[in-house]
Amino acid sequence: MASRRSTKTTNGASADAMNDAAGRSPYATALRSVTCGSLTAKAVGERVVLTGWVAHRRDYGKLIFIDLRDRYGLTQVVFDPEGSAEAAAAHAVANQARLEYVLRVEGVVRRRLEGKENPSLATGEIEVEAQKVEVLNTAKTTPFPIADHVTADEALRLRYRYLDLRRDTMRKNIELRHRAVKFIRDYMDERGFVEVETPILTKSTPEGARDYLVPSRLYPGEFYALPQAPQQFKQLLMVAGLDRYFQIARCFRDEDLRSDRQPEFTQLDVEMSFVAEQDVMELIEGMLIALIQQTTSKRIQQTPFPHLTFADCMERYGIDHPDLRFDLPLRSVPAELARQGSFKVFHDAIEKGGMVKGLRVPGQAQMTRKELDALTEFAKTLGAKGLVTLALLPEGPRSPLTKFMSEGELARLVAHMQGEPGDLLLFVADSEKVCNDVLWRLRVRMGEQLGLINHDVMALCWVVDFPLLEVIEEDGKQRYHATHNPFSGMRPGEEPMLDTDPLKVTARQYDIICDGYEVGGGSIRINVPDLQHKVFELLGLSEEQINEQFGHMLEAFEYGAPPHGGIALGIDRLVMLLADGDTIRDVTAFPKMQNGQDALMRAPSPVAEEQLRDLHLRVREDDKPKQAPTGE
Repeated sequence: MASRRSTKTTNGASADAMNDAAGRSPYATALRSVTCGSLTAKAVGERVVLTGWVAHRRDYGKLIFIDLRDRYGLTQVVFDPEGSAEAAAAHAVANQARLEYVLRVEGVVRRRLEGKENPSLATGEIEVEAQKVEVLNTAKTTPFPIADHVTADEALRLRYRYLDLRRDTMRKNIELRHRAVKFIRDYMDERGFVEVETPILTKSTPEGARDYLVPSRLYPGEFYALPQAPQQFKQLLMVAGLDRYFQIARCFRDEDLRSDRQPEFTQLDVEMSFVAEQDVMELIEGMLIALIQQTTSKRIQQTPFPHLTFADCMERYGIDHPDLRFDLPLRSVPAELARQGSFKVFHDAIEKGGMVKGLRVPGQAQMTRKELDALTEFAKTLGAKGLVTLALLPEGPRSPLTKFMSEGELARLVAHMQGEPGDLLLFVADSEKVCNDVLWRLRVRMGEQLGLINHDVMALCWVVDFPLLEVIEEDGKQRYHATHNPFSGMRPGEEPMLDTDPLKVTARQYDIICDGYEVGGGSIRINVPDLQHKVFELLGLSEEQINEQFGHMLEAFEYGAPPHGGIALGIDRLVMLLADGDTIRDVTAFPKMQNGQDALMRAPSPVAEEQLRDLHLRVREDDKPKQAPTGE
């Protein structure tokens, strides 16, 4: 997807800075004097040397035009065989050149003919009349065109990612990522933070997802783990007295993939001592506002960012990472309203401890039966048994509910949903989880379908007041599980509730949400060993597991751990939003495919038996792959 970011930062340095007509270009090397994006009318009459790839070639018999491309842009080169022997020789070489050949061109800058200028190019006023040309390398026909509007399958583009990265959109995304990371580093450094690299080979601990394990050659049967996050190390750095830490950290999680997830990813990791929630949130909010203003032309919908509670998010949006660029709130139907009339679907949901919840879609009462059926099928794919519709037409309501509710009962339901003539009301009757899962996705679908989302705006908010614990079912048994991580502190005064009613304890957790994505999350941490030990026990860890996996941390807390808190932001996801990308693969140089394979390097792949022997490993015959992954 094309980016809407400001052109003031897209090209990095300005054309004048890249090619000062009075001096040597800062990009000059032994093979070139200027870049393909730097020449302007100021350089007319100069002799220059360009290097790059053949992006386009137009042969008019006598004249050949080649658009030469490098990272910095395009320059039109004209080859005219008349005028000199060297020009004729250059024309002969150009006659043999094909797309993606690598050329070195020497020539003189001249103005384009009047009316032939290209205002969409920085170099559109000029062209280079070639005097000499050298083929630095030939190229096979590429498996897909090097063009922004490529229609090639993503698997093919990832298989040849080095070609995909030649496309202008991909190049701009990679440069945007560079600028974003550089901005973050400078921002943190200016505020007294120290960048510390933490280990990549570390210990396996249960922190939410599966670890990637690395077998030890020197210690048979024992393993390192790649870090899911530097969580424990950054807290230990606070015990060490570093006070303000950050890191652009590589993290690894062996989990199912989505458009906004990869098995390896990059995050901004931050930790601070002697802080409360507002200190961390103010730091990050200021950074994000400045980052968006510096790298895009987008407008921030609201500052300061609104603060929403977890409970309000679930009630109004059905999810804890709502897209606030449009206003289509959900609304729960009180049990007494759901029970009125004789509509069995509503009655059964309430009797089973579930709920009825709805979405008002303004002005869509005239949706056709085919369109309503499509919405119902969409709801069913998400787990709903069906979708109840109520269209508020001028001639009266159109809905299956009219058979089961009186006119007055329907009117009370419509009033509760704040329905108006011309609106369409959508209802799901099921468990709270199913209602929320279905309706938040329906809300987003309606927002997209009706054009309610302004892509020139970024809507950010903080979500706070999460429950510390939730109940999950595992192997047929229920147990407590940390809603975020086991290191989050709890609201002051609620610690005794860990013994009496753990599910009512509120975490000192805060998530930062942007355009419907969680881009970061953090908390004020537990810094007292006894309290941390109690949380581990509630999570079902034995004394042996606690000592084995977290003993080092609990011991460190006994030596004066300061109050501390922090946050981690996903760099990949954040840059995806800055770039208007569809997935984080759009802003990652060498991502994995949706199935987790590396299409370019053909990984994962088998290894030699000798390597396995060195690591004291053996692959069971039943587990051996039938063939290496192709990536296609």
